Amino acid sequence: MEHTVRPVRAHEWQQIRTLRLEALSDEAAPQAFLETYAQAAGRLDEFWQERARGSSVDAGPDADARQFVAITGDGTWVGTAVGLVEKAGAVDFQGSVVEEPGGHVAGVYLHPDHRGRGVMDLLFEAVTDWLRGLGLPRVRLYVHADNTCAQRFYEKAGFRDTGDRFTGSIGPEIEMARPL
Repeated sequence: MEHTVRPVRAHEWQQIRTLRLEALSDEAAPQAFLETYAQAAGRLDEFWQERARGSSVDAGPDADARQFVAITGDGTWVGTAVGLVEKAGAVDFQGSVVEEPGGHVAGVYLHPDHRGRGVMDLLFEAVTDWLRGLGLPRVRLYVHADNTCAQRFYEKAGFRDTGDRFTGSIGPEIEMARPL
């Protein structure tokens, strides 16, 4: 099955919401996301509209986030990954000061029926190309210490364990990074 990977548009907030809720229904969600299905499902439309606006191609070249989606030939959204810009001196979502500028990958999901087909490679290529195009030197991500399947994919995508660890709201996390 052919897949297209592209950035989202602001008007696609309902599809973004649907895909996020699907991701939060996945059996790996407790080890992958910082919110539950119930939390996300309870958010107002305005939240989803703002989220779409801020991470879409419509946000413009100075946006600090860009969400990419994988879409099948029949138009079904099956996967997503988000690139975030981290500026030196800013505070990240864990409350730590960002030491050096770079990118961060978050919100990674691919429907189980599409895993193992290279679709996630396309999503990561889109995210890292966007971050590299901004002149950022590196990209990092966090992965749950027990999520070995995700860790293996990230390693194949060139990410390496930095040795940094922390315990967050979903348990022990490993930082992985790679140069852009």
